[in-house]
Amino acid sequence: MNANSAGQRQPGVRAHWHDRLLGWRDRWLCDARFQRWVARFPLTRPVARRHARALFDLCAGFVYSQVLLCCVRLRVLELLQSGPLTLTQIASRLDLGAEAAETLLTAAAALELIEQRRGQRWGLGPLGAALLGNAAVLRMIEHHPALYEDLRDPVALLRHPQPRSQLAALWPYARHREPRDLDAAQIGAYTTLMADTQALVAEDVLDGYPIAQHRCLLDVGGGDGTFLAAAAARAPQLKLLLFDLPAVTQRAQARLTAAGLAGRVEIHGGDFMLGALPMGADLVTLIRVLHDHDDPAALSLLRSVRRALPPGGRVLLAEPMRDTPGALPGVTAYFACYLRAMGQGKPRSAPQIARLLLTAGFARTRLHPTARPWQCALVTATAI
Repeated sequence: MNANSAGQRQPGVRAHWHDRLLGWRDRWLCDARFQRWVARFPLTRPVARRHARALFDLCAGFVYSQVLLCCVRLRVLELLQSGPLTLTQIASRLDLGAEAAETLLTAAAALELIEQRRGQRWGLGPLGAALLGNAAVLRMIEHHPALYEDLRDPVALLRHPQPRSQLAALWPYARHREPRDLDAAQIGAYTTLMADTQALVAEDVLDGYPIAQHRCLLDVGGGDGTFLAAAAARAPQLKLLLFDLPAVTQRAQARLTAAGLAGRVEIHGGDFMLGALPMGADLVTLIRVLHDHDDPAALSLLRSVRRALPPGGRVLLAEPMRDTPGALPGVTAYFACYLRAMGQGKPRSAPQIARLLLTAGFARTRLHPTARPWQCALVTATAI
C-alpha cells in the first residue's frame, strides 16, 4: 500500500477513531476479492447490487441526460400525450428512420420517460408524464446544452474558469462593469429563464412561510415579478415592492400591470451592490439570489438588506441548499458545477447562510421545511 492509500495520514496528525474506521472500510471496498465475495454472499448481495447500479449511473449519466434532451427537443413526450403510437407513426412524426426512432424509444423507456404498451405501441412512462406537468423543468432541460458545453472539459473549468463560458454569456450581470447599464436585449434570455422556472419555487416558498403576517414585502432581485404576483395572490392585503436592474424592472412593470397589480406594487430599478435598497418593508425576500454570489458580495447584499429593514423585520432566503434534510445529494453536485460555469457563486448549507446572516446583523435564523427541499430550502432571520 503506497503513501496515497486509504487510511494513511500526515505525520504528526493523530487520526480520529472515525477516520480509522472509514479507512478500514475504504481498504476493504478497494479490494477486488472482497468485492467479488460481497457480490456472491446472499446477505450482502443486495448492497453490492445497489452500489453497482449507482456506479453505473455515474458512468452513464451523460448518456441519460442526452436521451432526455433528445426527447424534449423532439417533443416526444408531447407527441405521446394524447395516446400511444406505433414505432412507424412515431418515426414518421419525428422525421427519423425506424432504427433511429427505435434506439431513442428503447433508451427513453429504460429511463421510464416512455413505456411499451400492448400492440407494439409506445406511450408515456411515469417520469415522462410527470415531466410534462412541470414546465419549469422542461425549460431547464432545453437550457442545459449551454451547461454541457461549459463542462466539455471539466478539469479546465476547475483550473481556469472561462470568462466567455456559455452560461456566463447568458448571465451578463456578473461580467458587466456597470450592470445598471444593461439593456433589455442583454438581460432578456436569463430573465425569461428565471421567470419560466420560478412558478414551482414560488409555490414552495409561499407554502413554507406565512407571508400574510407581514404588511410590506420587498422582493430583491425580483426579475419580471413572477414571485411577487404569486405572493400578491396569497396575501391580498400585502403591500409589494420589487427591486432589480432597470432593464429587468421594465419587464416587471409590464407583467405586473397586465396582472392588475399596478396599484399594489412599487417597482425600483438599481444595482443592489452599489446603491441602497428601498425602505418600508418588514419582509425582504431573496429568491434564488444569494447563491449566485461569492461570499464577499453575498455579505454585502445581506448588509444592504439589514439596513433596509426595521428592527424586528425579517429576511427570507429561498434557494437550493447543501445538506438540507430530505434533499437529493445530486443537487449539490449540480449547482456546484453550474455556478462554477456561471463564473461566481456557490451552493451553501443552511448553517453557512446563517453565519453570513449573523455577520450582517441578523439573529434568530431558522430553516423552514418545504415540500421539495431539493428544489429550494427556506431560511429566515430577524433584523436586530
